[in-house]
Amino acid sequence: MGSNGYLPLFETRPAKGLVLFRLYAASIFIAVSFIWFYRVSYFPVEGKPELCAWVGMFLAELWFTFFFFITAVTKWNVVSRYTVKDRLSSRYDEAALPEVDIFVCTADPGIEPPVMVINTKLSVMAYDYPTEKLSVYLSDDGGSDLTFYALLEAARFSELWLPFCKKLKIEPRSPNAYFLTTPAPVDDSAMAKSGCSSRTIR
Repeated sequence: MGSNGYLPLFETRPAKGLVLFRLYAASIFIAVSFIWFYRVSYFPVEGKPELCAWVGMFLAELWFTFFFFITAVTKWNVVSRYTVKDRLSSRYDEAALPEVDIFVCTADPGIEPPVMVINTKLSVMAYDYPTEKLSVYLSDDGGSDLTFYALLEAARFSELWLPFCKKLKIEPRSPNAYFLTTPAPVDDSAMAKSGCSSRTIR
């Protein structure tokens, strides 16, 4: 529970495999410590070639130690944050939510197929948000007739799709993604009843 009396909108959890990485980092640190102890204990006092080799190894080990330190610090306490979008509705009532305008932009139906654009528009229109406060616009810079007719078909399909999404609370709400992840209806009678009654739901 947050200081304002509401549950937080995201959760922070430690990343998986953190203990194994820390054990690995500790073993590398011990090995580097032994190397440094050896390097300091056996400092060459005679001979230029031996001294040059010692300095070269020392610089290489110094660079490795610096690289290891940076890597270990950045990965020592890795966390993952998960959003909890269902808690947003409990924090604000519909009257306090602002009006939102969403623009879906496209330019070339060859690069951006109309089916992809229309799926994006339908999924945005199916947001769990007050309908009277959500406006979705499609901006076609290319002025494609194909995109225009796809939008007309999408307008007819939305009369069935939007009530279906809101009544059964399905996820995901993109038609393409939904039908790819749902190979067979779970309950034919329920879906048929929803399809018949969706025409009367506005």
